[in-house]
Amino acid sequence: MLFPTLIFGIFFLIVFTVSWGLEHENGRRKLFLVAASYVFYGWWDWRFCGLLFASSFLNWLIGRAIGSATHGRARYGYMVLGVVINLIILGFFKYYGFFLENLTPVLSALGVERDLPWLQIILPVGISFYTFQGISYVVDVKRGTAQVQRRLLDVMLYISFFPQLVAGPIVRAKDFLPQLQQSPRLNREAASLGLLLIVWGLFKKTVIAAELAEHLVDPVFFDPSFYTGFDLWMAVYGYAVQIYCDFSAYSDIAIGCAALLGYRFHRNFDQPYRARSFQDFWRRWHISLSTWLRDYLYIPLGGNRGGVWVTARNLFLTMLLGGLWHGAAWTFVAWGVFHGVALLLERVLGLDDKKRSLISLVITFHGICLAWILFRAPSFDAAMSYLGAMVRWDQPIEVASPAIVLLIVLGLGLHALPPRAVEHAARTMARLPSLVAGLILAGGFLIVEFLRPEGVAPFIYFQF
Repeated sequence: MLFPTLIFGIFFLIVFTVSWGLEHENGRRKLFLVAASYVFYGWWDWRFCGLLFASSFLNWLIGRAIGSATHGRARYGYMVLGVVINLIILGFFKYYGFFLENLTPVLSALGVERDLPWLQIILPVGISFYTFQGISYVVDVKRGTAQVQRRLLDVMLYISFFPQLVAGPIVRAKDFLPQLQQSPRLNREAASLGLLLIVWGLFKKTVIAAELAEHLVDPVFFDPSFYTGFDLWMAVYGYAVQIYCDFSAYSDIAIGCAALLGYRFHRNFDQPYRARSFQDFWRRWHISLSTWLRDYLYIPLGGNRGGVWVTARNLFLTMLLGGLWHGAAWTFVAWGVFHGVALLLERVLGLDDKKRSLISLVITFHGICLAWILFRAPSFDAAMSYLGAMVRWDQPIEVASPAIVLLIVLGLGLHALPPRAVEHAARTMARLPSLVAGLILAGGFLIVEFLRPEGVAPFIYFQF
């Protein structure tokens, strides 16, 4: 079930109506939202609802065990067990084939020929996101920043809540679980923000990202040798805009839907291409993932407390694993390593964001775009071929039409808007008469519907 579809619109209207009809019965309301979330998840493949329940149940049990333990060592042991179980689940479904694929040539080089147990494993949609949320729960309970949940229902809703279930943002246990303790309330400002975020997300996904993907990025990356250097450069810029508009759109719609149901998620993107350094980029891009990696991996490894070489190791490992989280391919690992090296160089050279200029912004943006080639290409060979073809200017321009270039400029121009523009617009709209606000929102939906192409492609981050 995709967000920008009529089916989801009907689904959400039913969920919205029934959930607020249960406003004064918080237990039944949560039970209904869990059931709705499993319907939403089962729309792709109902068989994985069992995996989703198993993840919730195991994390709930581990949380109870941590809460019941009287000794610090036992609490720590249960936490480690919970993290290991979550990583085993993620590793089996996401990296089993990748592991065997790379193990085979190693065994052959050692002269050990074995028939390896190959299995056809379907990657459950959203497993990377809800696995990280499970880890967040057991770690936060161990740290004392989240309370042990006595009711399985609350943990099930936390892990399966449908707005962010399949592509984030990654919600922390300490942030979401306290919101379940009492029935939520919906005011005009929250409703205005939720509806505006949904319209804004639909515009970015269906108008900008979809057009760039169909008419520029997909054909050029499919066969770079057919296109001239200008097309290839525009496709790289186009992909930078596409992935931002696609992923931030999902986050916007997820945050908007949650707000309409009375729950608050943190912002997940903050105009990332305004960054003047890679460090600044990771403060702005996929914030829920970057802060998760910082708090649950980088800092536990020692952060920057052990000198230059320890800091270098921690940065390198964090970004390497962050790249691998995105997909079971060496290109994703290389993408993470690229960012890790860039972050390390900035730290070693003492490059401070406040001292950096517009030139730094341009350099940072092009470094990010260079890394996106690795992220988008299906293999190293394809990435190298793409880079080599970017210097070829002996063919006519095929796909980078003025309209496409204008879309790229529009996508990048979104970063020139005032910070928190949507939030400011929501506060303004909340003060308007209901009829006027309704007409504005209806107009926004109609504009998006008029501009969007036929059909809806899945969101990029569904594959992660």
